[in-house]
Amino acid sequence: MQVSRTRAVKAVIAIGAVGACLGIGNAHAQAPAAQGPVTAASNDLQRSVEIYGYNAAAKRGATRGEVIYYYKCWVCHNDYARASGSPAPSLKGIFSRANLVTGDPLNDETVAKQIRNGSPQMPAFGTALKDADVADLLAYLHNGCCYEETKPPANPWYRANGQNSPAMPERGNLRGGPRGMVRTPDGNLLEGIMVQLIAPNAVRTTVYTNQEGQYEFPQLVPGSYTLRIAKPLEVLPYQRDAMRVEAGVTFDDIVLQRRSETDFLPATDDVLSQLTGVEWLWNLPGTAEEKQTFSSTCGGGCHGYDQIMRNRLDERSWRLMLFRMLHYSGSPLIVRGRARGDSAQEEMIIKWLARVRGPDAPIGQVRVFPRAHGPATNVVVTEYELPHVLLATHDVSGDSKGNIWYSSHRTPFMGKLDPRTGIVTEYQVPSTPAGVLPGTHRIQVDKNDIVWASENWAHNLVRFDPVSETFTKLPIPGQEPPNVPGFGNFSVGPDGGIWFARNKGVQKFDPKTGRLLDRVPFTIDLANPYDNIITDDGNFWAGGSPAGGGNSIELMDTRTNKLTEVRSFS
Repeated sequence: MQVSRTRAVKAVIAIGAVGACLGIGNAHAQAPAAQGPVTAASNDLQRSVEIYGYNAAAKRGATRGEVIYYYKCWVCHNDYARASGSPAPSLKGIFSRANLVTGDPLNDETVAKQIRNGSPQMPAFGTALKDADVADLLAYLHNGCCYEETKPPANPWYRANGQNSPAMPERGNLRGGPRGMVRTPDGNLLEGIMVQLIAPNAVRTTVYTNQEGQYEFPQLVPGSYTLRIAKPLEVLPYQRDAMRVEAGVTFDDIVLQRRSETDFLPATDDVLSQLTGVEWLWNLPGTAEEKQTFSSTCGGGCHGYDQIMRNRLDERSWRLMLFRMLHYSGSPLIVRGRARGDSAQEEMIIKWLARVRGPDAPIGQVRVFPRAHGPATNVVVTEYELPHVLLATHDVSGDSKGNIWYSSHRTPFMGKLDPRTGIVTEYQVPSTPAGVLPGTHRIQVDKNDIVWASENWAHNLVRFDPVSETFTKLPIPGQEPPNVPGFGNFSVGPDGGIWFARNKGVQKFDPKTGRLLDRVPFTIDLANPYDNIITDDGNFWAGGSPAGGGNSIELMDTRTNKLTEVRSFS
């Protein structure tokens, strides 16, 4: 399973636009500055911190416990994994039983002990979870376990509705909104700082400071906003509530306090949660071979490094974790990585993880890469909240009306976002057969605004008519067994045909019957494209997938079936 194409697993869709140079002079009439109070330094609005700490749905209690269960327990204890050979028992109604599978009497104390210490086939999470985490997990096991794909937790940050979501102004030049300057207490101007305004409907707009420390937002709907620094990594959190936004307003200078007087930052959770994957690898000890083997096996496709690195596990537990992810190929959430079957590489990864992220592994101060500078600061990013978390959102596609459609990789929902208001309309895809994980992978809107999606696990093509709100499903033949990614990324051709590059060839399917209409075989051994796209003139492009063993690029003219293949690297 791959969910990295959009990296929208965090229940948010982000749309970035490259703007013109952020020259801020006297061309705009300046309204008087409207300032809100400086709020005490806090990470409550820092998304990365909340996700790193399992607080995406709630800060405490059973709802937070559901998020912990999803990340720590669900992968082994769900019905699909157990049907594929996982030895983990179902945890539904666990506290109605007399004993654990170990034979111990079942109560809060023994269940907590099992979570902390593990068992021969279960990792020990006592060094990865705090006491408060275990308590919230127990609360969830008592009240509502276990996670169901049809009832993902609500996203507390989603607030868009008809009352607080007036349509945004047209953004012709991405300028003309609030402006200001960012500096240090001693007057140093800061370039590449991410300045963010959060609207009443929770839509976040982020801009960057230029080399003069200046920033300028696009035109926004007038109202009261929260002003903050979007990534307070090298600086302390900064936030002002009740900032009045109106045409031409200039804010007081944002004065930021450095987190450290040197280039080294403390390895606190709020710092670690903001590191990129390459920054994690850069700061952890190890050889180039160890890091490359880890990266090619564990670090791409399904999740970022942060999901791995927020764990601290002993060697036995890392061994169980890696075996689970590489060898249970019949169940969901499994990557068939390059190291699979190579015991030496697997052992290298286990030893390295136990050394750098073991229970007592020290991690000193960290360094981060330089901030954006020069033309790279000419960017506006708009983020939209979705109604639920734990969706594993994968793909997006726009329709002719400007709406953005998204897919959910492990729930039966797809959604339509109106980027003018932030309001999302969800649609539930009809259920999959018993024992088959629900979820849509690729989503594409054709020229008639019909929405097409692939059910990656059930191997169906889904057609949705937004006018009648009706679904049609067609099975795609010749794919892999249930719960193994088979029918994934596809493209709708100019003639309405469904094109799909996998299984050693470029294939065309009938969108009305699902029948295979044409197939052009690959000539390069092990060619295994992951993604593809078809242009309006009928040229089909597909790219190789290193995790699947193929490193090739394919170009085919669908009008003549002339196929050109090249190796992307040797």
